[in-house]
Amino acid sequence: MNQVLPEVSEARPELGVVQPGLGRADIAFAVNGAAVSVNVPPLRRLSQVLREELRLTGTKVGCDAGDCGACTVLVDGDPVCACLMPAASAAGASVTTVEGLANGRLSALQASFLAHGAAQCGICTPALLVAATALLDTTPRPTETEVQDALGGILCRCTGYRKIIAAVMEAGRFEPSTDSAAPHPPAGTFSPYSDGEKGEAPALATPSPRSSRGEGEEQRERHSFDLGLDRRMPISGNAVGASPVRLDGVPKVTGAEKFGGDSFPADALAVLVVRSPHYHAGFAFGDLDGWANKHPGMVGVFTAADIPGKNCFGVIGPFADQPALAEGFARLRGEAVALVAGEREAMFDLDMSDFPIRWTELPHILQPSEAQAKDAALIHGNRPSNLLTSGFVERGDPETALANAAVAVTGAIETSYVEHAYIEPEAGHAYMDGDTLVVVACTQAPYMDRDDTAKVLGLPVDKVRIVPTATGGGFGSKLDVSLQPLIGLVALKTGRPAALAYTRNESMMSTTKRHPAEMKATIGADADGHVTGMIFSGDFNTGAYASWGPTVANRVPVHASGPYATPNYRAEGRAIHTHGPISGAFRGFGVPQATIMQETLYDELAGKLGIDRLDFRLRNCLRNGSETVAGQRLESGVGIAECLEALLPHWARAQADADTFNSNHEEKKRGVGVASCWYGCGNTSLPNPSTIRVGIAADGTVILHQGAVDIGQGSNTVITQICADALGLPLEKFRLKSADTAISPDAGKTSASRQTFVTGKAAEKAGRTLREKILRFANVSEKATLQLDGAAIVIREGEATRRIDLASLDMDADGFVFRAEETYDPPTLPLDAKGQGKPYAVYGYGAQIAELEVDLKLGTVKLIKITAAHDVGKAINPLLVEGQIEGGIAQGIGMALMEEYIPGRTENLHDYLIPTIGDVPPIETILVEVPDPEGPFGAKGLGEHVLIPTAPAILNAIRHATGVLVTKVPATPTRIRAGILGKDGIREKEARA
Repeated sequence: MNQVLPEVSEARPELGVVQPGLGRADIAFAVNGAAVSVNVPPLRRLSQVLREELRLTGTKVGCDAGDCGACTVLVDGDPVCACLMPAASAAGASVTTVEGLANGRLSALQASFLAHGAAQCGICTPALLVAATALLDTTPRPTETEVQDALGGILCRCTGYRKIIAAVMEAGRFEPSTDSAAPHPPAGTFSPYSDGEKGEAPALATPSPRSSRGEGEEQRERHSFDLGLDRRMPISGNAVGASPVRLDGVPKVTGAEKFGGDSFPADALAVLVVRSPHYHAGFAFGDLDGWANKHPGMVGVFTAADIPGKNCFGVIGPFADQPALAEGFARLRGEAVALVAGEREAMFDLDMSDFPIRWTELPHILQPSEAQAKDAALIHGNRPSNLLTSGFVERGDPETALANAAVAVTGAIETSYVEHAYIEPEAGHAYMDGDTLVVVACTQAPYMDRDDTAKVLGLPVDKVRIVPTATGGGFGSKLDVSLQPLIGLVALKTGRPAALAYTRNESMMSTTKRHPAEMKATIGADADGHVTGMIFSGDFNTGAYASWGPTVANRVPVHASGPYATPNYRAEGRAIHTHGPISGAFRGFGVPQATIMQETLYDELAGKLGIDRLDFRLRNCLRNGSETVAGQRLESGVGIAECLEALLPHWARAQADADTFNSNHEEKKRGVGVASCWYGCGNTSLPNPSTIRVGIAADGTVILHQGAVDIGQGSNTVITQICADALGLPLEKFRLKSADTAISPDAGKTSASRQTFVTGKAAEKAGRTLREKILRFANVSEKATLQLDGAAIVIREGEATRRIDLASLDMDADGFVFRAEETYDPPTLPLDAKGQGKPYAVYGYGAQIAELEVDLKLGTVKLIKITAAHDVGKAINPLLVEGQIEGGIAQGIGMALMEEYIPGRTENLHDYLIPTIGDVPPIETILVEVPDPEGPFGAKGLGEHVLIPTAPAILNAIRHATGVLVTKVPATPTRIRAGILGKDGIREKEARA
């Protein structure tokens, strides 16, 4: 699919290329059936022409190297990576983008994507739709293999691919329709931006930063969605437990959704970031003004000396230590040291090789063991021994318990850096609205962005507004600020809009990673197979700056026991500074690493005891009334036993299949592995509030201020479903005002599996409060039902009916005639010196089986199937739950088998490998619902949990197949083969042969 075409060096009038000189040409071609002509340099990327000249931003750019496939379009019917195609090569051709797939109504394929939940964050969706359209044009009923072959060049980081495959294979069941009873609305009837919203927020009235093409205004109004999308659910039906089409789904499949780089104002300055090429280096600038004056179109160069506020940010205030622009020396490769701002065209061809900066490379430390050495230099002078912080949990007497155990096992595991690899690199723009700085960018935490940006730029927080765009994947890394203070500085200093989109290389160089871990543990059990004690220690490489290192260090010791009763326990997690990449939040905050250590030892312990591995876990799992290693009594809602029990028939079948296979094969062996997980939802023993506002306008619209950023997990839909049922009105009546620090209350960051639980609970409370206010106004009981009829509420109780004319009631400043605002903060307690307390109000649970084959000669692994049972309390939206499980499993597969970020070597999506559509096997999802009374309608969080058991289940399956435990993750073929050779006692010389 990736296509590199020859350079164009001459006029080709027969193809519509007319070379007027000065490096530009008039290039004519057709786009989505319409004739277009652009005047651009002939070698400009087709992707840039489509996005920046024609404003067809449905075509995404994820790498500019043909590695991710996000820019796929059809050229004369064939899929092509538009980032690799010179504009001149499109002359005379017919180009189809995602915007051209719907001809007044959704195509059958787009409808199938919606029905199957095949679009999550949506950043890769346009490319997948375009490539799949080409496949269906020639093969209307493709096999799974044909789908995988056709889409193999397009990476998705959210979905796990399974629903994409199903959507393409079953697209033939969907016929485009404008019938109101059809399962999906016609594309022409839907806009992601509600009517009547123009100018509602103050910043929207400022014309200066807007694009002359009108795109800037459209993006800034993304806070408002028309949610009347569900056509499969009766209007009066319950929303909770149903799977309506995701409420932001249509713009994702039509290309209308606006991500961070999709709405740059036409007059915005382009910004480049100068970054350190060294792990540790001093630097000095030369004549910056002279350099800028030599380059036409340059507006300014900005350094730390230009920062008006405190040049320090961080997600956890007491540990904040990272400068927006380094001062004098850089602590890591990729650290930002200067900004260059200029006119867009001038920046395209800017040669930075003569930028006046002199580097002095300094000694660097990359391993925690080196950083902890007695004579090691301090990376931060105020942190002795390069220790950022540590977490500790102790219960009982673990040494005595282990000494008296019938059986004990000890092991060590090392894990690697893992890159988030979201398909959307960081992107956004900033502008001044009067004396208020407005930053429009992808993020997971708008209020945190606001506070840090204000601090760095010396502005009051009420003079900074963060408007989140759609976010093309986050998984934790977009919790930290990245470009927000940088583009804010340029806008503040120049008075002009400033725009920046990270290249894939600088995104991977400069943003956070999963912590590498070096862990050791010992676990003991009695003769009956009950765990008696455990000791765990882990060193986590937190890199040059703190980021979420304190969270990892404190969360790991609470979770390292797994969801099992462990009466005697000690665990310590330490976050250690190095000059490596900053390690931060990544789906699990260190728990996936610790679970690999614990679950692989559980397999070994079961083996020594002669107990079935699944049965061993059932004997030891937490139950209602159990106490955790932190001393928390779990009164109810503990669903790990139900998850393990749900796997029993699958476990028996998988082992029988493996036995049959292995008896008939010598060079390949099949293995079956199991692993469990638990995860506390929300912050660890810290305040964790979310606030939701909901009201009814005079026209009968229900307006939900929902500030929980949806990064693909579905919070826009799930939280609205919860509020709808709590209020007692149908989903279709709701209009969503999304996260925007100027208009919506703070719903907290999208992390720690907290949004369904915490923000969902706030939404439930707000819905119930609003319902109570309406019923009290009507003087009826809780048994009454509500119905909206135009601009009136109809209230029925028994035979009595009352109609309230909303237009006759007084409106407040927000246009509400009835309103409610509620905050929920989970009840937790601090941990004492021994880590005892109540760190979380709600836990989620899960267990997975991995089936695979190992080629004993090559060390390669072929995944056969993964079966996943997860306790979600209550599946608010079962389809979205399944999507989260499949996506998390795909990331767990990557962690287990292929993902290993190596600074300086894997800073692109060609050398850094993530699972493709062919790497994820069939996944069978079993939804377990053990309600927790604290959660909304009994629901628990899910996002983190689903990744945690996958890697240990795979490692246990590899050991089952080969007899070898790989102790350095990922388990690459080289490491598996080395383990097999070592087990078999083959000499090194023979191994090389």
